[in-house]
Order: sequence, then structure tokens, then C-alpha cells
Amino acid sequence: MKALLQRVRGARVEVGGEVVGAIDQGLLVLVGVEPQDDEAYADKLLHKLLNYRVFGDADGKMNLSLKDVGGGLLLVSQFTLAADTKSGMRPSFSSAAPPAQGAALFDYLLTRAGAQHAPVASGRFGAEMQVHLVNDGPVTFLLEV
Repeated sequence: MKALLQRVRGARVEVGGEVVGAIDQGLLVLVGVEPQDDEAYADKLLHKLLNYRVFGDADGKMNLSLKDVGGGLLLVSQFTLAADTKSGMRPSFSSAAPPAQGAALFDYLLTRAGAQHAPVASGRFGAEMQVHLVNDGPVTFLLEV
């Protein structure tokens, strides 16, 4: 699994002009699922998302996690993260998980996240989404498990 996490002051996802998920301060995470991924990968990724220290402490150092600051977690499925971009001028999506597997693992990740943290919001799997965010920093990391 790949996750592009962005520390945000706020973020929301719209589908057809309707807000389907929104958070205030926290992490916006774009999630790409690959064929070899399973629930164990999702569990590892979630642990990292909740505990990765990307928020500033009293001295401004990145020593605090999402759990520490009580921030929101906005998960958005994005199969394009799993694209093969090594050759040519057009991405190949053969390295992305099939839609059924991607949906199942994204739903698993979302359910587990909601059981371990609040607030948690999400986009809509497979939908054409508009993602709005106010990036804080900017602070952006690509996590792979």
C-alpha cells in the first residue's frame, strides 16, 4: 500500500458538488492499493498514519502524531498512486490492485481507522472527487508498507 499524507489545517472531499467527507486540522491521506496488499498491510499503514510524528511540539519540532494532537483523518482512495511511471509518457495501471480488491482493502482501512481514532472521514471509492485542502507547512510524505 502507498499513502501520500499531507498535514492540513482543513480538508474536504466533494462528489457531485456534495461534501462527502471533511476534517479540520489533521491528515489528508491519499491511498493506493497494490495487488500484493492485504489486511496486514492495511493494519501496518494505519498504525503508521496514527503514530507518524508530523505535528509540531512546543518547540516547533515534529514530535507529535495525529493521535497526540487529536486531529482528523481524511482517507481518499487514489489508485493512480499505484501507477507504474518508470517508462513511457503515459502511466500504466497494471501495478494497481483490481477495483474489487482495492475497494475491500480501502473499506477495511476506513473501518479500522474509525474504530481506533476520531474523527475519521473519507471520500467515495471509485467516484470522481474534488479534494480541497489547506496544506499546513507544506508537509507531505509518501509512506509505503
